[in-house]
Amino acid sequence: MRLPPVRFLPSSAAPAVVDANARIARLARTGNMEGARAAFEAMPLRTTASYNALLAGYFRNNLPDAALRVFHRMPSRDLASYNALISGLSLRRQTLPDAAAALATIPYQPSVVSFTSLLRGYVRHGLLADAIRLFRQMPERNHITYTVLLGGFLDTGRVDEARELFDEMPAKDVVAWTAMLSGYCQAGRIAEARALFDEMPKRNVVSWTAMVSGYAQNGQVDLARKLFEVMPERNEVSWTAMLFGYIRAGRVEDAEELFNAMPEHPMPACNAMVVGFGQRGMVDAAKAVFDRMRERDDGTWSAIIKAYEQNEFLMEALSTFREMLRDGIRPNYPSVISILTVCAALAVLDYGREVHAAMLRCSFDKDIFAVSALITMYIKCGNLDKAKRVFKMFEPKDVVMWNSMITGYAQHGLGEEALRIFDDMRLAGMLPDGITYIGALTACSYTGKVKEGRDIFNSMDTSSAVRPGAEHYSCMVDLLGRAGLVEEALDLIKTMPVKPDAVIWGALMGACRMHKNAEIAEVAAKKLLELEPGNAGPYVLLSHIYTSTGRWEDASKMRKFISSRHLNKSPGCSWIEYDKRVHLFTSGEVSAHPEHSIILKMLEKLDGLLMEYGYSADGSFVLHDVDEEQKTHSLRYHSERQAVAYGLLKVPEGMPIRVMKNLRVCGDCHSVIKLIAKITSREIILRDANRFHHFKDGVCSCRDYW
Repeated sequence: MRLPPVRFLPSSAAPAVVDANARIARLARTGNMEGARAAFEAMPLRTTASYNALLAGYFRNNLPDAALRVFHRMPSRDLASYNALISGLSLRRQTLPDAAAALATIPYQPSVVSFTSLLRGYVRHGLLADAIRLFRQMPERNHITYTVLLGGFLDTGRVDEARELFDEMPAKDVVAWTAMLSGYCQAGRIAEARALFDEMPKRNVVSWTAMVSGYAQNGQVDLARKLFEVMPERNEVSWTAMLFGYIRAGRVEDAEELFNAMPEHPMPACNAMVVGFGQRGMVDAAKAVFDRMRERDDGTWSAIIKAYEQNEFLMEALSTFREMLRDGIRPNYPSVISILTVCAALAVLDYGREVHAAMLRCSFDKDIFAVSALITMYIKCGNLDKAKRVFKMFEPKDVVMWNSMITGYAQHGLGEEALRIFDDMRLAGMLPDGITYIGALTACSYTGKVKEGRDIFNSMDTSSAVRPGAEHYSCMVDLLGRAGLVEEALDLIKTMPVKPDAVIWGALMGACRMHKNAEIAEVAAKKLLELEPGNAGPYVLLSHIYTSTGRWEDASKMRKFISSRHLNKSPGCSWIEYDKRVHLFTSGEVSAHPEHSIILKMLEKLDGLLMEYGYSADGSFVLHDVDEEQKTHSLRYHSERQAVAYGLLKVPEGMPIRVMKNLRVCGDCHSVIKLIAKITSREIILRDANRFHHFKDGVCSCRDYW
């Protein structure tokens, strides 16, 4: 940058020059460096102060190269020039040595400001040892110097050393008192904070707010409210601190009352209420606050997306995230994690790819937790290849990432690959945790590897710091039950050292369904009724078992029992994503879809093709004692078949058809979809409540071990 030629004035500069210097500084403070530069160039006469204003502005706006060019070409410099240089170079860690060198080479006697600027840089970048050394070398200190180092001690949790420095301070202003007070609060030493607060010779609204916030952050919300009520003055931060306290304590009603009493509703307070309402399941109230907000930041959008996600308003979460991107709002970390969770739950791959692209734009692809969530999303969307690519590219890997891949391979029926990754993880020196063992045992369960599963389970007692818990016993019950060892599974439940929970009895119940063991199923169903009296699932399964074995009267009694107890049964539904929309299908309700006529035609066409290939409906999956024709008709309209038919109509050839189902896939539908994949030469990926099924060339990845 070439600076224009200048004439210099003495220190008693004309008022016009002083005004111009002030204008340069003002424009720089607002980030308008082009305007500041233009104002500088328009000056017919300049002083050193003019250059100093431009120099400081460039540093403040993160333009260090431009600042250094100004400094090196200044016709003359004063101590303020060097102080601006030291302060600017201290803003970045990599230029701190240059700042120290500049301090050592000042041609004037350095002032306390010179030393304090470098001290602030050391503290800002966590170099507390360097800060302490410089502090001890300083020939002169003022209260700002002490306060800067005090903040360094407090930021690193060295509260006792901070107190020693605080007591040493020759003069303490309200900023230093408040900093020490906040440090005690952040360390949870609330009694000491209150004692210091009571000693303060002078308090301002910041001091009062710090004490209120300290009580609130440390779970003493009622004490916070008492102090809040006697504050001589409150500002937006005071109100919001009290509001945060109620939200953190789960007292949303109190928070709402306080929010309604606030004279103004600043953005942080509104964001807090959206979060609080979302945590309580009050989605409409959260949306009402969101809609009333005139200004929103990334925290606002993150809060409403989280409210939707945690309350299973999944489609609303997706549409809100896309609206946020359209409004030009850069997603933050919480919103990315929330929306990846939503994409995984719905298995909407196209949306997931959009989120991945947003992550790349925002550099979240460098964050290990975000990448772990991304891997999980791809796995649950059925795109295991993409999950593998992301996994392989990221280093270093943590245990969560390894667990995602082990569990993902298991869910996709690739037990050998899951166990191979389990071995690779241990070879890489990563210690498995409880979730790792769940993934490995699940891989064994889904692929019938009874011996390998027993070995892994037994190794937990002999060569692992992880002791088997209820979830690991559940995996073993599932493994034995799926392999037909139902009696052995029941014996394991009777002898296990932990109390069996609903998941364990549910695993046994599923095994009884698979192997049509009504006697043990009745035992499991009774236990499940005791543990989950409002859940109809076990009785629906027991009804399935009765019908599959021809016990129609028992099945009828079971349906009446379910009805009399008003038990909740989730309706079977399936969905498929196409053209950025989720198409939902419910068993027996084809007409609900706007394109039901072409879906019906496709189902009829498939019926004809299936008959040519020798398909015969398995009536054991129909819950009522009706004739075979009615059974075939009922099975035809199961939700997963409707979704597959729609996929055949819409998804281009060469691309997999991805279908999701909220319950376990029907056994007859499993056989049918295998045949459809063979007849149509299409790959069909079905994710049910338990696992993935990859259908291709008439074969399923689960090897019919569903």
